[in-house]
Amino acid sequence: MGQSLGMMALTSELIPYSFLPTAMPLPVVAVIGRPNVGKSTLVNRLAGGKDAIVHDQPGVTRDRTYQPAFWRDRDYLVVDTGGLVFDDDTEFLPYIREQAQLALAEASAAVLVVDGQTGPTEADREIATWLRQQSVPVLLAVNKCESVDQGIVQAAQFWELGLGEPYPVSGIHGNGTGELLDALVEYLPETVEEAALEEIKVAIVGRPNVGKSSLLNAFVGESRAIVSPISGTTRDAIDMQVTYDDQLYRLVDTAGIRKKKSVDYGPEFFGINRAFKAIRRADVVLLVIDALDGVTEQDQKLAGRIEADGRACVIVVNKWDAVEKDSYTIYDFDHQIAARLNFLNWAKRIYVSAKTGQRVPKILALVNQAVEQHRRRVSTSVVNEVLEEATKWHTPPTTRQGRQGRIYYGTQVTARPPSFTLFVNDPKLLKDNYRRYVERQFRENLGFEGTPIRFFWRGKAMRDLERGSANRATKV
Repeated sequence: MGQSLGMMALTSELIPYSFLPTAMPLPVVAVIGRPNVGKSTLVNRLAGGKDAIVHDQPGVTRDRTYQPAFWRDRDYLVVDTGGLVFDDDTEFLPYIREQAQLALAEASAAVLVVDGQTGPTEADREIATWLRQQSVPVLLAVNKCESVDQGIVQAAQFWELGLGEPYPVSGIHGNGTGELLDALVEYLPETVEEAALEEIKVAIVGRPNVGKSSLLNAFVGESRAIVSPISGTTRDAIDMQVTYDDQLYRLVDTAGIRKKKSVDYGPEFFGINRAFKAIRRADVVLLVIDALDGVTEQDQKLAGRIEADGRACVIVVNKWDAVEKDSYTIYDFDHQIAARLNFLNWAKRIYVSAKTGQRVPKILALVNQAVEQHRRRVSTSVVNEVLEEATKWHTPPTTRQGRQGRIYYGTQVTARPPSFTLFVNDPKLLKDNYRRYVERQFRENLGFEGTPIRFFWRGKAMRDLERGSANRATKV
């Protein structure tokens, strides 16, 4: 039945005791079933979102993914799991069974989803037998019952599973989900209001098979995500909360991002889109690079996307334990990163092994520094002191016609990332070389390590135009 499940755990020497997942403040509801019965569709319906990937293909979901949900006066987490198959140990199926078992171990209740149009199958019976051996209360949801009248007849077939009343539901249209949830909340404890801690969102991104899921597992100290040598194992964006030194983090493992031309429309396409969304929503992005492969062209593209989205970043070189080293190895790799990811030269680097846990906890210290700089604000007086010093050391260039660029003053207009507006006589007179020089002066004098910074160059003509528009609006 696949109940003998291995659990990856790291020793206390590698992961400090305080570096543990936070106690789940909300009860968990595990959604279980065989492949392609509509579990992810029902999960999205119960959670009121579209975070779980839905595609007309068996085996799309592999890891367990969580979504917050609410019904009546109860808050809870609904966890989607992969399709269970007990009589096949090929490819990912043993891992999927392990993830389902882990979901049940933390669940207050479970929902077995079956296909009302297909009727009871031998696989449904096997899963029902297995669930009856667990200590978790189980509700039976008969999905794909789009017709209310026919749904009752379809659901009646599943009394034979011995799990109590079958509830006819439609994950697509929402039919019957209210009755299912009314029965479900009886097993959920009352919601207790707690002071919310501000969390730091950390997206773990990289090419396929660089060790992103291994890194997530190393952080949380359990087999939270399936780890396999098969490229493209992770499809959904898998998140987990952990605390370290009284700081709350949400770690998001994402699908490996391959070249666009190599990706077909389907589960991988949706997984990559979720990875891009995770980058945009993150406070900090961990760009994971395989130490054995070095910096590849795809790594460069991902780094460019992180910079373009304005996210703070830490470069994590994984599998460092597998590299043959001498006294020059780390310096050579640093040089390679600096040369190939020169537009990300503000990002800190760390060399780790997710497999052994080497230096993994130190990543979050760099995350904290990057977040602090990403959210940082600088007073206008300090900004102009830096500009005055910069222009004294290196005056703006003069054109052949004798026109010289001038920087009048500057101010910070926003954070996340830190962005500055510099007021000049004519932006065209300040070429890229001088603009890069100004950025270097800001970094040398103000720091901003771990985060991109933005500059907006506004000329006199633009200011006069805006001032005139404001005056006209005042007169009206």
